[in-house]
Amino acid sequence: MMGCWILNESLSFLLVLSWLGVNLYLFIDTFYWYEEEESFLYTRVILGSTLAWARASAVCLNFNCMLILLPISRNLISFLRGTSMCCRGPWMRQLDKNLKFHKLVAYGIAINTTIHIVAHLCNLEAYHSSQSEEAEGLQATLSKLGDHPNESYLNPIRTFHTNTITEFLTTIAGVTGLMISLALILILTSSTEFIRQVSYELFWYTHHVFIIFFISLAIHGAGRIVRGQTPESLMLHNVTFCRDHYAEWQTAVQCPVPQFSGKEPSAWKWVLGPVVLYVCERIIRFWRFQQEVVITKVVSHPSGVLELHMKKRDFKMAPGQYVLIQCPSISSLEWHPFTLTSAPQEDFFSVHIRTAGDWTEALCKAFGAEGLAPRELRSLPRLAVDGPFGAALMDVSHYPVSVCIAAGIGVTPFAALLKSIWYRCCESQTQLKLSKVYFYWICRDPRAFEWFADLLLSLETRLSERGRTHFLSYHIFLTGWDENQAIHIALHWNDDTDVITGLKQKTFYGRPNWDHEFRQIAYHHPSCNIGVFSCGPKALSKMLQRMCRLYSSADPRGVHFYYHKESF
Repeated sequence: MMGCWILNESLSFLLVLSWLGVNLYLFIDTFYWYEEEESFLYTRVILGSTLAWARASAVCLNFNCMLILLPISRNLISFLRGTSMCCRGPWMRQLDKNLKFHKLVAYGIAINTTIHIVAHLCNLEAYHSSQSEEAEGLQATLSKLGDHPNESYLNPIRTFHTNTITEFLTTIAGVTGLMISLALILILTSSTEFIRQVSYELFWYTHHVFIIFFISLAIHGAGRIVRGQTPESLMLHNVTFCRDHYAEWQTAVQCPVPQFSGKEPSAWKWVLGPVVLYVCERIIRFWRFQQEVVITKVVSHPSGVLELHMKKRDFKMAPGQYVLIQCPSISSLEWHPFTLTSAPQEDFFSVHIRTAGDWTEALCKAFGAEGLAPRELRSLPRLAVDGPFGAALMDVSHYPVSVCIAAGIGVTPFAALLKSIWYRCCESQTQLKLSKVYFYWICRDPRAFEWFADLLLSLETRLSERGRTHFLSYHIFLTGWDENQAIHIALHWNDDTDVITGLKQKTFYGRPNWDHEFRQIAYHHPSCNIGVFSCGPKALSKMLQRMCRLYSSADPRGVHFYYHKESF
């Protein structure tokens, strides 16, 4: 079991370990630098170790903010998919986990932000306490610097009789720090699975508060609250000797009054590259927004599923890709991802959209779905399309055997794949590396996806005509039915075709026994690399991932299951 886990997840584990290692190195290295650097010795007299905690977490925060935009740069991910380095094997599977890495980095940002805030709250209290009448010695002397001409201050809080938080919020660091914290709280809380399912629009809008987050981060250090001794002052003022002779600073030649300055802001240097890259992504999206999209056909399917056929100049796609769609008449800002359900060989591209939120409900109404009277194509709202972008399903043809598993509307990503297979079967000269496809479809009500059953029927017919019925093995599992349906199914059980789908392959009732299915596949394909692709709920994904590990052989010459989950 452990050997199978290493086979499937070793590279992911090493990448996460590398990310943790870099964070740990940056934190420790920065921490000890601020604990030992001479220029910050007097700062440490007032603040203690919380200075190092604040600065070390700030560096790790900058590092993670540099990474956070890269996994969601869709054009970058699509470009990497096309490079020779990532076009095969385990590196390609890492690109399928871009959103997982995005979330992991977000957790890193949240943890380091928390440490940074707590450390600076302690620093504020230390600054404030050192201005009290009870403060004495070197700490009191350092806090009073700046009260006389030709002196620079070290303590940004100039009097004890003040509200520390209120005064801090009048500074650049305080205001931007508050904006960063509020933006991060909004982003994290709205990213929970519950919020995304209940109101995707709320998640989408609040996620774009990241613009405020990055602007505030870039100028956060401009206030230069963290101050240290200047290099010129260090040459004249030997801190090792003078720290014990602070009473003589005003008179002794060998100990002139130390001069201090704020540390230059550096966050912008960390995030400039990724931000520029993301701006380029937005420019590309705006350019694609301007391109005309011609809607050629609108089909309203049962249970609130809308099918749109579109054309766009120079649009090139591959099976398994997805696009982002915007409808300006509904929202001028929102873009939503939808898997392409057409094949590259067709002269149009299509998507199937199910009503699952405010935006999709408004779109279906605008295009005459949900039982409304169909509208003429000329009167339909304008759509903008960005993409196509690569996804996990593009790797289906890279394996000799592929297992495709869909649940409910998750069947849409496999439509383009099966259509592409259908067209390739029509071309007798086409040779595919892919020799066998197992397709599993789990749904509560197949009538909601009649369009897909029709696709399977045409594919079944074509493969039979070509004598390649062995190429596709499909299994449909119905998990919801009523008493009338059960009676009807029983009466027509001996018919040549299935009473539900009209296909030769009979529908199964209940949920699949994945142990049995994976055992059979492993038995029929020994010494074979098998790709497993799924689109469905998290519970199904976890189950399939466990099955891939369980039935993969520890022997390199045995059967190996490689798991891919569709996510965008």
